[in-house]
Amino acid sequence: MIIETDRLELVPLQPHQLKLWVEDLPGLEKDLNCSYQAEPMEGLFLEIVKGQLAITENNPNNYLWHSFWFLIRKNDRTVVGSADFKSTPNTRQEVEIGYGLGKTFEHHGYMTEAVQAMCKWALQQENVSHIIAETDTDSFASQRILKRCGFIEKTRGETIWWQL
Repeated sequence: MIIETDRLELVPLQPHQLKLWVEDLPGLEKDLNCSYQAEPMEGLFLEIVKGQLAITENNPNNYLWHSFWFLIRKNDRTVVGSADFKSTPNTRQEVEIGYGLGKTFEHHGYMTEAVQAMCKWALQQENVSHIIAETDTDSFASQRILKRCGFIEKTRGETIWWQL
């Protein structure tokens, strides 16, 4: 399954591809015929991906809700970023979205394009009526993306929670 936008293909990593991302990036690039130029696979980000891999391996039927989706630029097959839904829809029919770009791809509208497409897809799925997101209070770029995608601020504390 692939979601297409004007400039991007949003490709959800299947469980074996998520494992390749963690263990064999060149193997994943070959598998997807792409060049990975997004966030470095290190530190906290690598730990988050490993956690999603463990969940996906235990629940492969719901991998679309636990895996990461690559944002692949169509014109040159470059992975500019990734996004994910952090779990299956909760009892309030909400799914949380997260996302990140490689530094060189910021301020080109890629993430707004991707978040809009992923939210549209998610809202067409059974048991989803809202998309939620959390930002740091000083993460202004991420907040602008959410606002452009129609999210509204729901609560503000140490972080800000948004809802579409």
